[in-house]
Amino acid sequence: MNLGLEGKNVLVTGGSRGIGRQTALTMATEGARLGLVARTRETLEEARNLILARAPLATVVLAVADLQRESEAARAVSEVIQQLGAIDILVNCAGAAPGRLLEEIDDATWSAALGLKFLGYVRMAKMVIPKFVKQGGGVIVNVNGNDGVKPSYWEITGTAANAAVAATMQALADQYGRHNVRIVSVNPGPVDTGRWAGLTKEFARDKGITVELADEVAMKSIAFGRIASPQEVADVVTFLASDRARFVHGTSINIDGNQRKAIMDI
Repeated sequence: MNLGLEGKNVLVTGGSRGIGRQTALTMATEGARLGLVARTRETLEEARNLILARAPLATVVLAVADLQRESEAARAVSEVIQQLGAIDILVNCAGAAPGRLLEEIDDATWSAALGLKFLGYVRMAKMVIPKFVKQGGGVIVNVNGNDGVKPSYWEITGTAANAAVAATMQALADQYGRHNVRIVSVNPGPVDTGRWAGLTKEFARDKGITVELADEVAMKSIAFGRIASPQEVADVVTFLASDRARFVHGTSINIDGNQRKAIMDI
């Protein structure tokens, strides 16, 4: 199936690792031209080298930015446009919220969790939407998280950030759909990235169990008895960004194997 991504300019935040990098690679194989944004040039260059090794004809440009600051979000968008000429698709994939219990979370932790995962997504939307309106359309795909729709008290900052992203993007979809700006979100559950080991340790700490048991419980909470691969998330994101999903708008799709979080409440 031709997804119609050839020649499209795609900006991927959090594009140096994990789901963001895998999504960028998948889009490159579909012929998209990529702008990757992350906080460190070294990891961005590693991601570019990986993508070019698998898709040698791809165009991959880089922008180093900390999206916790609006000025850097604006600069990242400007640099990518300067190098690619335009942005047709934004994939928001930068940021994560730490897992902790309410009584252990201070204001600094709340600010960090919301400042990147929620406000980082909002800042990037703010920067690209006027450009999408001016050029007659565009797409935003938010890689959110299932904590926002399946709340977890042991990951309550993630629950707050992801729920805020979902509500805000729904509101923006209502506002900008008439301008042919399409906005959708995906909600992965556990995904086999470098971050998974850290999340398991945090869960084990908060529940007072071993890491081995924490990992076992997480697997049991998912119907398939395993966590997702980055590719399984990237495939859905790539489809939703494409012309094949042009009537999918203002919605949120879970990619979590029908995870039942109550099983994890041990």
